[in-house]
Amino acid sequence: MSAPLTIDSVLAVLRPVEDPELRRSLVELNMIRDVQITDGRVQFTLVLTTPACPLREFIVEDCKKAVFTLPGVMAVDVTVTAETPQQKSLPDRTDVTGVKNIIAVSSGKGGVGKSTVAVNLAVALAQAGAKVGIIDADIYGPNVPTMLGLENAIVEVRKEASGDVLFPPVAHGLKVVSMAFLIDRDQPVIWRGPMLNGIIRQFLYQSDWGNLDYLIVDLPPGTGDAQLTLAQAVPMAGVVIVTTPQTVALGDARRGLRMFQQLGVAVLGLVENMSYFIPPDLPNRRYDIFGTGGGDALAAELGVPLLGQVPLELTVREGGDVGLPILINHPDSASAQALRAIAQQVAARVSVAALSAVG
Repeated sequence: MSAPLTIDSVLAVLRPVEDPELRRSLVELNMIRDVQITDGRVQFTLVLTTPACPLREFIVEDCKKAVFTLPGVMAVDVTVTAETPQQKSLPDRTDVTGVKNIIAVSSGKGGVGKSTVAVNLAVALAQAGAKVGIIDADIYGPNVPTMLGLENAIVEVRKEASGDVLFPPVAHGLKVVSMAFLIDRDQPVIWRGPMLNGIIRQFLYQSDWGNLDYLIVDLPPGTGDAQLTLAQAVPMAGVVIVTTPQTVALGDARRGLRMFQQLGVAVLGLVENMSYFIPPDLPNRRYDIFGTGGGDALAAELGVPLLGQVPLELTVREGGDVGLPILINHPDSASAQALRAIAQQVAARVSVAALSAVG
């Protein structure tokens, strides 16, 4: 006679099932919750570590297979949700209230599509169900509002007991803060380092972010004051370095990456943007106009992951100009698929780092 079907027996067969990224039992990580059994139907909630989990379907399938090994199981229903873990605090950094993870997107040089990657990374995370904000920290050349259709946004600033508080406008599910909201369109920002330092800290600490799973910071190119300010102000989940396959871009990316390592910021990986060109009239063709293999080689040299290779398509540029990121305007395009996969990898690495720090 077989043993009765119980909550304990369900948890027992699920205990060997591991999170593929963390290599730890789902049961031990408290990712299996609210187990219910009714007439042979087993129901439970699977709590992932990020809404953008790239292995979601595999984990669900592994759970179902395990439960179906029990006698008497007629059906298995899995409800999937997520609780994004928070990066650990650091004694010499100040957390941003309500923000779990701060992810910088940086590049060694301009013109490699860093802001495009940052915006679409943020959109992809929001589309997956995460709460996301983005800071346009490129104070001298703020382009994020244009890319998100917020060029004419009216930003509310309230005077509160703690000082002025900026309420970020929202586009495509993202809360957005940018210098572009505070100056005229044609007004240049002619500031020295201390003023830039001050405005970035105001964006971080004097904006009403609410509760965010991820705050993406689009940094200016190079290794200057903005990068140093961010790294020294807040505990960061990590940085994504954007490059193209071109030798000149790779050299600058190498220097930018080394800077963050010296500042103690985790490098989540490299993104090779504009890896090849796909002509709109010949979608099966690809042209390596900036070279090939550079991102792979640099990632291997520096011992960091290559998170993905994003092709160059006309729709990426067109969407950025009209405020409709490629993930919204052409979600099935090759570029959108690559960017979505990159976002999933970034989210997974951030969660692994956060849980490893407390586990």
